[in-house]
Amino acid sequence: MSTTRRTRFSRRVPDHVTDELVAVLAHQKTFGFNDLFEVVYENLKARNAVSGGEEMLRLRAYEKLQNLVTRGLVAKNGKEYKGHEDIVERTTPQPT
Repeated sequence: MSTTRRTRFSRRVPDHVTDELVAVLAHQKTFGFNDLFEVVYENLKARNAVSGGEEMLRLRAYEKLQNLVTRGLVAKNGKEYKGHEDIVERTTPQPT
């Protein structure tokens, strides 16, 4: 009798940081990273979705912002970031 072992555990949790980044950048304003982070951080605190401390959250937010830039959803001009007009539609998962 053989048993199947799972070698990897995967749990998908909602990505609140990316959701807030998209929500803030969807307003078509241009932000420096520090200003953008302050807005995102306050929104996450209001939703009680902050964990791991402010500095860790800042690093995660920067990494996720750079991923959005790489995917072409956010325009970067020097140190300023601006979301494209269809950022919300392009980041929302499509039904299968």
